[in-house]
Amino acid sequence: MALMDFIKKQFIDILQWTEDGDGTLAWRFPMEGMEIQNGGTLVVRESQMAVFVNEGQVADVFGPGTYKLTTQTLPVLTYLKNWDKLFQSPFKSDVYFFSTRQQIDQKWGTPQPITIRDKDFGAVRLRAFGNYAYRIADPKLFHTEISGTRDSYPVGDLEGQLRGMVLQNISNAIAGSGLPFLDLAANQVMFADALAKELAPHFAKIGLVIESLTVQNVSLPEELQKILDQKIGMGMVGNDMAKFMQYQTAQAIPKFAEASGGGSGIAGDAMGLGAGVALGQVLAQNLQAGLQGGAAQAAQAAAAAPAAAAAALGVKPEDVMATLEKLGDLKSKGILTQEEFDAKKAELLKKLV
Repeated sequence: MALMDFIKKQFIDILQWTEDGDGTLAWRFPMEGMEIQNGGTLVVRESQMAVFVNEGQVADVFGPGTYKLTTQTLPVLTYLKNWDKLFQSPFKSDVYFFSTRQQIDQKWGTPQPITIRDKDFGAVRLRAFGNYAYRIADPKLFHTEISGTRDSYPVGDLEGQLRGMVLQNISNAIAGSGLPFLDLAANQVMFADALAKELAPHFAKIGLVIESLTVQNVSLPEELQKILDQKIGMGMVGNDMAKFMQYQTAQAIPKFAEASGGGSGIAGDAMGLGAGVALGQVLAQNLQAGLQGGAAQAAQAAAAAPAAAAAALGVKPEDVMATLEKLGDLKSKGILTQEEFDAKKAELLKKLV
C-alpha cells in the first residue's frame, strides 16, 4: 500500500516563480500533495533568491541560476527520512522564493511635529517627509524574522513597521548630522544621508538593506514659522531695531485697524479710522527718520505709536494696548469667537469718553 501511495504522488520536475506583479516580497511554492523529484530543476531568476526549508529549518539558500536538485547540490538534505535508495526518491521540503528587487517609492512622514534640539533656537518642532527604497539582502534572516511560513508576504504588511523605524530615528539622525534647523532645511541631501546611515543597522536585523532615502521637505508648524519669518525680517534689516520697528509699524496698520474697526456702528468705524490715521502719522515719521539715518528718532517715534493712537481715540494708552491688540490677536487665533469679540468691543466703547 505504501508503494502504491508513493507511485501515485505527483513529482515536481521544475520549481520556479514567475512574478505576475509588484508588491510581493516572499512566495511559497505550492507543495500540497506533491514532492520534489530527485534530479528536478530549480530556476531562480535575476532579482530572486530561493530557500529550501526542511522540517522547519532552513536547509539551503540559492541565488540566481539554474540548479539540478540532487544530493550533491543539496548536501544538507541527504539525511531526509524518506530517502529510499530503491527509487529516485523525492525531496519532502518547502521551497520559498524571495524578490530581491528594490521596493521603491515607500513613503514616510511625521504625522505630528517632533521636538529636537537646535543650535540656533534651543529647541524646535519640525515636520518632514520623503520616500525611500529597500530590498531583501538576506532571505534566510527575512524568512526566520518576518515572513515565516505564509503562502506569500506582500510589501504592504511591512510598510507600517518600516515607517515606524524611520520616524523613530529622525531625532538621532538630526543630532548626528550636527546641522541646525536652517542649515538642515537647505541641506536635505545631507540630512537624508544621515538618516539612511542611522537606519541601516535596524533594516539589517530583519534581512533588509536600505538602497536610497530622500527628504523632500523639512518645515516648521505654522505658529513657529511666523516667528522664524520675523527673525528673518530682522536679519534683512541688519538687526537695526529702528528699521525693524518701521517694518513692524507698516505691518501692524491693517491688523490694528481691522481689530479696532471690525464691529458694527459709527463708533466702531470711527475707532478704526482714528487708529489708522494715528498710526499712519507715526509711520510717516518713522519712514522720514529712516531716510535721514536717525535710528534713535525712529525708535522714539515707534515707541510713541500706542500713545498717538490712544490720543486720537480719547482713551488711555494701556486701554488701547490691552484691548485692541489683545482682542484682535485672540480673535485671529480663534480663541475668541466673533460674538465674544463683539461683546468685549462693546465694553470698550462704553469706556471711550
